[in-house]
Amino acid sequence: MARPTNKLSVKFTEKDDLKPGLYGDGGGLYLQVSDFKTKAWVFRFMMAGRARKMGLGDFELVSLKDARKKREAAYSLVVDGIDPIDERAARKVAQAAETAKTLTFKECAEGHISAHRAGWKSAKHADQWTATLETYAYPVIGKLPVQMIETAHVMKIIEPIWKDKTETASRVRGRIEKILDRAKALKLRTGENPAAWRGHLDQVLAPKSQVSPVENYPALPYAELPEFMAKLRAKEGVSARALEFTILTVARTGDTIGATRREIDKTEKLWTVPAARVKGKKGARKRDHVVPLIKQALAVLAEVPTEGVYIFPGGKEGAGLSNAAMSELLKGMGYSPDYATVHGFRSTFKDWCMDITEHGDELSEVALAHTIKSKTKAAYHRGVMLEKRRRMMADWAAYCEGKAVGGDNVVSMRTAATT
Repeated sequence: MARPTNKLSVKFTEKDDLKPGLYGDGGGLYLQVSDFKTKAWVFRFMMAGRARKMGLGDFELVSLKDARKKREAAYSLVVDGIDPIDERAARKVAQAAETAKTLTFKECAEGHISAHRAGWKSAKHADQWTATLETYAYPVIGKLPVQMIETAHVMKIIEPIWKDKTETASRVRGRIEKILDRAKALKLRTGENPAAWRGHLDQVLAPKSQVSPVENYPALPYAELPEFMAKLRAKEGVSARALEFTILTVARTGDTIGATRREIDKTEKLWTVPAARVKGKKGARKRDHVVPLIKQALAVLAEVPTEGVYIFPGGKEGAGLSNAAMSELLKGMGYSPDYATVHGFRSTFKDWCMDITEHGDELSEVALAHTIKSKTKAAYHRGVMLEKRRRMMADWAAYCEGKAVGGDNVVSMRTAATT
């Protein structure tokens, strides 16, 4: 028996004086009038013995003709044993998933940065991510749906800068890889990561170690060092003493700002940098770095705060000096980063050793905590060269004070200037 339908007329449904209730058009379609006189279309049906009601849209937005079409579509599903309410919900979820896949790489990158910002050490790190992506990645893939990014796109970004800006290129590649990994975890893309290095880009790009140019830090000429050290001695504050200690011990920035009181042996006049903080090649076995402390370095230690874990405390309680503190001090003294850097004083020391002293090259390499390839020589230097290193560092400290150091190991400053 056919279902009676099309009982309502457009004129009837448009009446303003309809009382609250349901007005049937047939086949399960009703015009629902609320107590507030608002109107909407609903489809009523039975599914597994349970009465169900499905909204088909607001009266102002859906015409009687369109409401009847929606009823027919819903009724067809009911006949096939499919709940049209569940089917519509599933369809919305699928549409949302497809829409999400159209998110651009830039949108995904911004989401990644936002999600990880709180876990990064500083706001500067997030800024560096944004800056490198804006410079290199966004112009190529920023507007592309994240699902569409392929190896060719990544290569277009990385290959032009792989040789001349290897470190930057490596960081950009790594950042793209992490963003795409997150997109995959969020079901925004499928397939392998086109920015992955191992087993993928390492097959089409030369290893970083083979193409990366040596990046030398700007170093103050050693001839200018005595004048600089005099200016530095006149400065007050923890940053000034940290920089002075760093220069006198030719330490790395990280060694100095991470130095704790328990690492200092004032009796033996030694500073032991734990192996965990000693910089070295990835995978290489690292050892404690023992630094002989000459009187000038010990004098610096006598001028810093005597409480707390760190020798050179920072602004935050329980933390060491910030990584940028000594660099900012240098800038404040009028030395721009393109002329002198904190790390560059290690090169200043090396140049001084090679140019105007007779201290052996391997001796200065040990002082700089550089790796000595020969295991026999490395063991020799660790075992019996400490006192020779102490004399070398004493000569270095004397030179920093502007003294014309003589003796068998150091050519006098006057002689060096005329040769």
